[in-house]
Amino acid sequence: MARVRLEDVARHAGVSMKTVSNVVHDFPHVSVRMRERVQAAIDELGYRPNAMGRGLATGRTGLLALALADVTIPYFAELARMVSTHATKRGYRLLLEQTDSSLEEERAIVSASEAGLVDGVIFQPAAMSSFEIAKHRTDVPIVLLGEGPAPLSVDHVMIDNVEGATTVTRHLASLGRRRIGFLGHEQGRQTQTSKVRIMGYQRGLELEDLPVDPALLVASSAISAAAAAEALGTALDGGLSIDGLVCRDDLAAIGALRALAERGISVPDDVAVTGWDDITMASFTHPTLTTIAADTTALADAALDLLEERIAGFEGLGRHVMVPHRLVVRESAPSA
Repeated sequence: MARVRLEDVARHAGVSMKTVSNVVHDFPHVSVRMRERVQAAIDELGYRPNAMGRGLATGRTGLLALALADVTIPYFAELARMVSTHATKRGYRLLLEQTDSSLEEERAIVSASEAGLVDGVIFQPAAMSSFEIAKHRTDVPIVLLGEGPAPLSVDHVMIDNVEGATTVTRHLASLGRRRIGFLGHEQGRQTQTSKVRIMGYQRGLELEDLPVDPALLVASSAISAAAAAEALGTALDGGLSIDGLVCRDDLAAIGALRALAERGISVPDDVAVTGWDDITMASFTHPTLTTIAADTTALADAALDLLEERIAGFEGLGRHVMVPHRLVVRESAPSA
């Protein structure tokens, strides 16, 4: 006899799979009437929603994997904690994988090296293309995070990086800044993150009728505060003239603050600086950082919602979810 899936319960009750999942996990915001309706369908179909029943019926482990490029990057560390917290509330434990942006390691993630060990994978690729992900993936449920394009068959959760970079660039322009640089992208092959943020930076300049000058782009040897400080310091010593700076991420912005301070350049009086990610330390730098903040709570919940639906049997085309972001204005680029 075929096992009853969460999808079957949803169809029988005439509700979404997310609603059934909310009832199964006893989320408090479900109305009494809706809870009774879903529970009646569960009872009638004989669905076994508890963790032990799921394990016996489906061989599930109750484990999920989260695969990220580098867990020492503060944003990834904070995101991992957020996903872990929300996964635990849903009855899962989380395994953390680090790929080091290696194509080989990423292929291992997608080709299900964890098959039989985890029920699903949340993965932010740095090296694999959309086509490669589609080519190498198996039937282990997977949800992608990040800025890169996703295969049509795979769920994807992201923020609008182009719009975010446009917003922060225009914010600097609104402060009267006219030579706005971009700091922190890779010297060699650029990640999709860098590409889309530079695209939004250029769009912001064009909308403000400001020059798009390649000389204002300052690449760094690594994604780190130290590398960004070195790159900006070298550029400034070589004659770079800026009055505003869009940084690829908060680490680059922290490096920028150091390089500028060492040269007696005041932030924000001489150069206004912005970051990206709103990591915890962004509110403790001197000056504190103006930055773009993704709604990581919404991101974690959206990724887990999609993954649970895949685990439960959903086999449709990939869903693409855009979560909110906002500009957090602080001392490094205060509002006019």
